[in-house]
Amino acid sequence: MTSHSTTPARQGVGEPAALVLEDGRIHRGQAFGATGTTLGEAVFTTGMSGYQETLTDPSYCRQIVVTTAPQIGNTGWNDEDGESLLDGEVGGGRIWVAGLVIRDLSRRASNQRSTRTLEEEMVTQGIVGIAGIDTRAVVRHIRERGAMKAGIFSGADLSDDETMLAAVRAQESMAGASLSDEVTTSEPYVVEPEGETRFSVAALDLGIKSNTPRMLAARGVRVHVIPAGSTLQDVLDLDVDGVFLSNGPGDPATADAAVHLTKEVLGQGIPFFGICFGNQILGRALGLDTYKMRFGHRGTNIPVIEKATGSVAITSQNHGFALRAPENDTWETPWGTATVTHVCANDGTVEGVALTDGSAFSVQYHPEAAAGPRDAADLFDRFVSLLASSDTGSADSRKGSN
Repeated sequence: MTSHSTTPARQGVGEPAALVLEDGRIHRGQAFGATGTTLGEAVFTTGMSGYQETLTDPSYCRQIVVTTAPQIGNTGWNDEDGESLLDGEVGGGRIWVAGLVIRDLSRRASNQRSTRTLEEEMVTQGIVGIAGIDTRAVVRHIRERGAMKAGIFSGADLSDDETMLAAVRAQESMAGASLSDEVTTSEPYVVEPEGETRFSVAALDLGIKSNTPRMLAARGVRVHVIPAGSTLQDVLDLDVDGVFLSNGPGDPATADAAVHLTKEVLGQGIPFFGICFGNQILGRALGLDTYKMRFGHRGTNIPVIEKATGSVAITSQNHGFALRAPENDTWETPWGTATVTHVCANDGTVEGVALTDGSAFSVQYHPEAAAGPRDAADLFDRFVSLLASSDTGSADSRKGSN
């Protein structure tokens, strides 16, 4: 699945554009942002705010995002809320979505932190968008038919229906797509803790959001962000107290290297915490399969039940794949008994797994939010408590044993 953006220039209000879906449905609207062609998987997000964080989330790589919020662009674009790196700096963030589909583009940006409009940033980064369509109809269609291949065409690339549909259908499917190497950092970097350093962790960057290291740093954790292709020796050389696996795009069934690393980490007894894609990787390491969901969970209002307590958290999520639920809530692994810890209140999807001895756990949602509710922020505190209770002095012995 490949995105092809062309002319990074605004063609004027009312310039025609088309959203073409794999099953032949076509929605006509107006171009905004860059013009040209972009291809990706059509998905929708139910978040009513936080579009800048959504657009810069690497988990949306190669996806055309349809917003359920009726008006987008109200608060413009700023240099603080980006969730990915752009030219080595966080700033406004690199936009990872393949394209953006909205109903109404706000006529003005009104926010004290805004430095430019959403459309200006999309033009700068070459992101193709379409506005003026019935997004309610598009979302309902995706809910009924499932996420599917799609394309936005505008400017000189707007052609006859059959030509555009053929281009959409010819692209790679998201099922089987390996995207971690596309979004990961090229070089390791460190996010220093706020105040005294209490612990250090290695964070495998499968598409990490900028707020995740900040949440750990706020708890006194030095975060070594490392590329997706890192090995166990790379981790041991850092002499860290724990390992974190981030969110990220693509099909978890292709992430064999990350699964292998996770198994090695579990074998070393290193404290482990994973989120989103990292939850799927831990689940695979523990013996579970994954599957592609009909239309996934994307938004900031997904209710999750913690099975041990019955408590419900409203969570931020962005995933189109999930762990297949085991026959029983607990099962045996080479590292001890594992269990399903969280489920989605809407559809029963597995939302968390863990080893029952507490040494490794993960959740399917985004406790760092950005954007979204902070109900699950305490999971970072749980990870820090796990680091504190573990024998961190064994790090040197682990390093020396390899």
